[in-house]
Amino acid sequence: MLLTIMLLLLVLLILCGMPLFLAMGLTSVGFLMATDTSLSMVAQRMTTAVDSFLILAIPFFYLAGELMNACKLTDKIVAMSKSLVGHFHGGLAQVNIFASMIFAGMSGSATADTAALGSVLIPGMKKEGYPAEFAAAVTVASAMVGPIIPPSIGMVIYGALADVSIGRLLLAGILPGVTVIIVQMIFTWYLSRKRGYPRYPRATMGEAARATWKGAPAVFFPMIIVGGILSGVFTPTEAAAVAVLYGLTLGLLVYRNVGPVEIWRTLLTVSWGTVRVLIIVAIASTFSWILIREQVPQQIAGFLGDFTTDRYAILALMVVFLLLVGLFMVASSAEIVLTPILVPVVMSFGIDPVHFGVLMIFVLIIGGGTPPVGVLLFIAQDIAQVPFNRMVRAMAPYYIPLFAAVVIIAAFPQLSLWIPNMVFGPGIK
Repeated sequence: MLLTIMLLLLVLLILCGMPLFLAMGLTSVGFLMATDTSLSMVAQRMTTAVDSFLILAIPFFYLAGELMNACKLTDKIVAMSKSLVGHFHGGLAQVNIFASMIFAGMSGSATADTAALGSVLIPGMKKEGYPAEFAAAVTVASAMVGPIIPPSIGMVIYGALADVSIGRLLLAGILPGVTVIIVQMIFTWYLSRKRGYPRYPRATMGEAARATWKGAPAVFFPMIIVGGILSGVFTPTEAAAVAVLYGLTLGLLVYRNVGPVEIWRTLLTVSWGTVRVLIIVAIASTFSWILIREQVPQQIAGFLGDFTTDRYAILALMVVFLLLVGLFMVASSAEIVLTPILVPVVMSFGIDPVHFGVLMIFVLIIGGGTPPVGVLLFIAQDIAQVPFNRMVRAMAPYYIPLFAAVVIIAAFPQLSLWIPNMVFGPGIK
C-alpha cells in the first residue's frame, strides 16, 4: 500500500509541474521515513550513483559535441550531404536526414541536432519552396537518430545504470542508427516524388570529393571513438576525453574559430547540462533502490509471465509502455527512472540488455517528437515559425518510418548485437 501511494504521489507531483528530481526525492524520502529506514541511505545511494569512472564519459561527450558545434562544422556537413544525396527526390529534405546521421556522430543528442541543423536547413528548405511545416517535420524525425549513433550520452547513462558494457552499447547503436536513416530516406523519396518536391543535379566526382574532404573532420569524430574502442586503445570514458582533445585541436589549431570566450561559454553550457543529468541520476538511484528492494521488477516479470513468455511479445509490450511514457516524460529522465526497473525484467525473459537498451532509447526519443511533451516539436516549430497544429499534422506521416524502424530493430536483435558480438564476443543467449 505504501509503495502504491508513493508511485501515485510521484505521478501527481510530476503532473503538477514539479521537477522530476524533486518529485522523486520527496517521494523517496517520504517512503523511507514511513518504513522507518535510515535517511543516510539517501546520501549513500546518491554518492554511489555518481562516483563512477563511467559517468565521467557524460560531461566529456557533452563537451566534445559542444566544441564541434563551436567549430561551425554544420555548413560543411550540409555541403557534404548535398553532394552525396542531394540528387534524390526531395533533395534538401534528403540532405537534412543524411546530415542528421553525421551530426549525431558529433552531438549524441536529438535536441542539439534539431536546433543546430534546423536553424540552417529549415530556412533553406523554405527558400526552396518546401512547406515550412514539412521542413520542420523532417528535421524532427531525422534528429531522433542522435541518441543511438555513437557517441551517445543516452547509451552511457543506460550502461551505467544497467551495469552493461558501454563499449558494447556504443557499437550496438551503429547499424540501428543507419537503419533509421535509410527507412526515413526511402519514405522521404516516396513522399517527395508524390508531392513534386525539387532535387539537385547529381554532383560530379570532383565536387563530391571536395565537399567530403571539407566535411571529413565531422566524420572522423565518431570514427575516432568507435575505432579506439574497437582496437582496445582506450575505454569509452577515455574515448570521450580524446574526443574533447580532438574538438579543441580543430577549434584552436585547424579552423582557429574557437577562442577563450567560446571555450568559456561552452564549459558553462556543459556544466549546467551535466549537473541537470547527474542530479537526476543521483536522486533516481534512491528511488530505483526502493523499487528493487520492494521486488517491483520481479512483480512486473511475474505479471507479464502470466500472459506470455515469448520474447517478441514481451518486447512489443515494452515498446507500447515506453511509447506511452515518452508522451509525458522527457526521454533522458524516463530512461534514468526506468532502466534499473525494466532491465532485470527483460533479462528474466532472455532478452539481451544491449539490444533492449538500443530499442528503449530510440522508442523514448520518439516521445520527444510527439505531443504533449514533444520538446523537439517545439524547437522545430519555433525555427519554422508555424502554428503547432500544422506542425503536428506535418509530423504525422513520419511516424510511419519511425515505427517501421522500431519494428525492424525489435524483430532483428542481431542488427544491434552483430558488431558488439563480433568485437567483444557473444552476450547472453
